[in-house]
Amino acid sequence: MLFTAVAALATLSLSAQTQVIAHRGFHAKEGSDKNTISSLLNAQQLGVYGSECDISMSADDSLMVVHGSMHPDRRIPAPHRVHVTKDVYKDIRAISCEGGNIVPTLREYLVQTKKYPGTKLVIEIKNHKGDTPERQKFFTKKIVEMVAEFGLEKQVDYIAFSKIICDELVKLAPNNEIAYLNGDFTPAECKQRGYTGIDYSRKVLREHPEWVKQAQELGMKVNVWTVNKPEEIQFFIDLGVDFITTDNPLETIKLIEASQKKHKKGKSRK
Repeated sequence: MLFTAVAALATLSLSAQTQVIAHRGFHAKEGSDKNTISSLLNAQQLGVYGSECDISMSADDSLMVVHGSMHPDRRIPAPHRVHVTKDVYKDIRAISCEGGNIVPTLREYLVQTKKYPGTKLVIEIKNHKGDTPERQKFFTKKIVEMVAEFGLEKQVDYIAFSKIICDELVKLAPNNEIAYLNGDFTPAECKQRGYTGIDYSRKVLREHPEWVKQAQELGMKVNVWTVNKPEEIQFFIDLGVDFITTDNPLETIKLIEASQKKHKKGKSRK
């Protein structure tokens, strides 16, 4: 059944080339760190479709580019780490990332984003344990307003695991790409809520490969995360997803280009 679904969907990749989103930026370079200005710049210079980042709000309502609730992470013993939602801006900034980079603010990220209009900023709005619906709506509004302040509405895509956040984005940013991450809605259900795409894990899309075609037939975009192994990257290229979010953008670009060349050769022989 899976083979049949893949074969049926593979034709989609022939008409539209899969594009690359660098997961938390292109950080696999010396001196770089995930979710930092350096990883964003690396992704911009690489020329990929987009650079993904995570936005969390600190206890003093600062919008920070950081993934989890703990910084750096739970492997680092206290007091050498902070809780992003319970600590304040100055304490979060005081702890460097592993490569020595500081945690940027969203404002700093948007300044850098504006320098490379050809690269999208894919903003994941994070919700953490304890974030009430009111709090989620509050920081979602602040993020959308800051993007508008920089005039970057057309250069930003939004993603989130939270239905509350995605629903709020539909109201606040109706002209933006808004994709749901959690994987528990069908494409039709996402479309009904006003989302423009599904952004599901590789596990979810392997279990439901038919959702790629269903979403695209509804006019929606499909992204898969986070795909790093060459064989898995190739699987999703063949499946015809619109975007692949990866920590390995260089390898992903090579595989996409090779697939396109193979397709062109096959077409020229007919």
